Amino acid sequence: MSLNVCEIYKSIQGESSFAGLPCTLVRLADCNLRCRYCDTRYAMEPGREMSIEDVVTEVSRLGPNLVEITGGEPLVQEDTPKLAEALLEKGYQVLVETNGSLDISVLPDGAIRIMDIKCPSSGESHRMMWENIWKLTRRDEVKFVVADRHDYEWARGIIRERLGISKTKVLFSTVFGELPPRRLVEWILEDGLQVRFQLQLHKVIWPHDRRGV
Repeated sequence: MSLNVCEIYKSIQGESSFAGLPCTLVRLADCNLRCRYCDTRYAMEPGREMSIEDVVTEVSRLGPNLVEITGGEPLVQEDTPKLAEALLEKGYQVLVETNGSLDISVLPDGAIRIMDIKCPSSGESHRMMWENIWKLTRRDEVKFVVADRHDYEWARGIIRERLGISKTKVLFSTVFGELPPRRLVEWILEDGLQVRFQLQLHKVIWPHDRRGV
């Protein structure tokens, strides 16, 4: 069992309700989507083959108990659920950030799924696997990345029509450099949406195009 790994590094968790916590990020290579505003295009390039055991060893060396498996799109690789399970067995808290276009039920129950719902400006909203919404739990999180008012209204509609009875946490963030964060916050407050606004903390702390942070 092996994985194509882009990079493994220690930082803080930049997004989600775990933002600000020390975290080891395991970024896997390859993705099945091509979002217009993707900020990790380098993950499309071939990485290095690593066994699950070697990945777990590197995670152990780096230290934090919180681990995020991300990409690219981690669920493109069939052994990703086995990596999540191996980390859980070692006592790590495991987050898996996924783009919402592939079946999230393959992940072990202990993993927390942070699932994107791609807005229209991404160019990939038609690729969503909508059945995933019914597979989310109270522990999981859904993320909308908003570039403009149209994205916001589309996301608001999805929340009201498809997530209304869900207890899953909902996150809103902006496409970096396109929509002023204050404007999105104003829209959320005007509509009384019960969502969590988030900034990408790693882009605030370090240069926005820096890798490995």
